[in-house]
Amino acid sequence: MSQLTNIWGELRRGSNTITLFVVVLFLATLLASLSNLLLPESSALHVSTYTITLLGKYLCYAMLALAVDVIWGYCGILSLGHGAFFALGGYAMGMYLMRQIGDRGVYGNPDLPDFMVFLNWDSLPWYWYGMDQFWFAMVMVALVPGLLALVFGWLAFRSRVTGVYLSIITQALTYALMLAFFRNEMGFGGNNGLTDFKEIAGFDLSADNTRVGLFVITAILLGVVFVCSQLIMRSRLGRVLVSIRDSEARARFLGYRTDHFKVWLFVYSALIAALAGALYVPQVGIINPGEFSPINSIEIVVWVAVGGRGTLYGAVGGAILVSYAKTRFTSLVPESWIFMLGALFVFVTIFLPKGLAGLLKQRLQRDNNGDSNGHPTKLTGEAKA
Repeated sequence: MSQLTNIWGELRRGSNTITLFVVVLFLATLLASLSNLLLPESSALHVSTYTITLLGKYLCYAMLALAVDVIWGYCGILSLGHGAFFALGGYAMGMYLMRQIGDRGVYGNPDLPDFMVFLNWDSLPWYWYGMDQFWFAMVMVALVPGLLALVFGWLAFRSRVTGVYLSIITQALTYALMLAFFRNEMGFGGNNGLTDFKEIAGFDLSADNTRVGLFVITAILLGVVFVCSQLIMRSRLGRVLVSIRDSEARARFLGYRTDHFKVWLFVYSALIAALAGALYVPQVGIINPGEFSPINSIEIVVWVAVGGRGTLYGAVGGAILVSYAKTRFTSLVPESWIFMLGALFVFVTIFLPKGLAGLLKQRLQRDNNGDSNGHPTKLTGEAKA
């Protein structure tokens, strides 16, 4: 009973942030979905199916950024390998979607995906068995990345690997997986990856209703993950994680098994990233080894840094903002985008160390403590006296 009381108390203390985030997400999702389904294409307020798919992709990126912010912002673990968990979750979903194609593929083989027929495979590899069942594929979405995170985290944190060394190891992990998945003999489509999906759970992936449904599901799960993460970080467990971030030696001296806390949080973060990858694939329509690229994992860190680490909502906003900028500028100046992204990261690191969320928080505090000219209000002065 006392645990429930504590959780309720933490929920009330963080209710403003949670409520505002959920309301904004709900209204944006509702308006975009209704504008697509109810308004004609000739209407100026109509939201195209392409835009719905693009927004769904942004929400997947937002969930991925939230996963990194959970461990970096609240526990000080800078992971440059979360793209690996994202891609593994995506591949698990992609395998399920490939099995749904059946004999509608180019080669008309009811059991083997097209790339296996092209490579003269005689039978389906053992690790593809069961992937034609949605529930089994969803178990694999969580099990494979979660198990990898558990083993990797246990080995790394038990050995007390921290700082830049841990970042390099996580980057090496995702790079090794990228090289492995590029190989045709791995059975995951090689360089081309998995694509040409037809349906998911019996629904046509090319239909507008399905696209909107995937967008809505992504928004709902992003909201659930955000609320759960906020509750965790505002609980006693969250305070322990922050203490580990600020002074792990002191937390260990007080009797906390810091490696256990870090492993748990690392697995939780990996599961969020895997879920984002699983939602990403049916909306984008392809998954290939390029998703394992270390540059992708570095870009996630840029999202969190721009939005403001240690806030969760800042990471979500940063992911959406930078992803939108990437969509715009890669079409206008494709050769210069990578330099613009690097310059943005340097600018934020030097001038906005707490990101846009920190800037917004400072602005709100200034408005609450002073008038429009920055002078203390009379009420504030009296209260202070």
